[in-house]
Amino acid sequence: MNLTNKKRMAARLLKVGESRVWFDPERLSEIKEAITKADIRRLIQDYAIQAKPATGVSRFRAKKIAVQKRKGRQTGEGSKKGTFRARLPKKQAWMAKIRSQRIFIKDLKDNELVKPADYRKIYLMCKGSFFRSIRHIKLYMEEHKMFVKKEKKWSASKASGPSKEQE
Repeated sequence: MNLTNKKRMAARLLKVGESRVWFDPERLSEIKEAITKADIRRLIQDYAIQAKPATGVSRFRAKKIAVQKRKGRQTGEGSKKGTFRARLPKKQAWMAKIRSQRIFIKDLKDNELVKPADYRKIYLMCKGSFFRSIRHIKLYMEEHKMFVKKEKKWSASKASGPSKEQE
């Protein structure tokens, strides 16, 4: 019993591939007698001919690996596909470094721990890629005594010493 033409017609009517067309095995004789598209349409309405559900590729394994990578696993030498520069481009590395340095020196300026002239000098040095890190900025500032020493302001009660009530 050759049903290839029927399968082809049904596939076109169901708008699926021929491999997804399913014939009811108990109603094959009816399907064999169907000649026109209208006959095939009637059989589709009677559920003698149906489209199988589409099968996709499971994402289970991909999701499992993604969870592991979020934890920092599976990043060894064998998993690396690009060079160091391809994995972290020069520009992104520079942006991360310069932003952190600028935020740090801005905090120093806002808290008045550095003079405006020194701030400007350090800012331009950061821009010129003089410093490797924030730690390097701190070392440089300590060596060149750029930190402003804040004098403690004592209130009149504290300057005179402990009161009799506290003793």
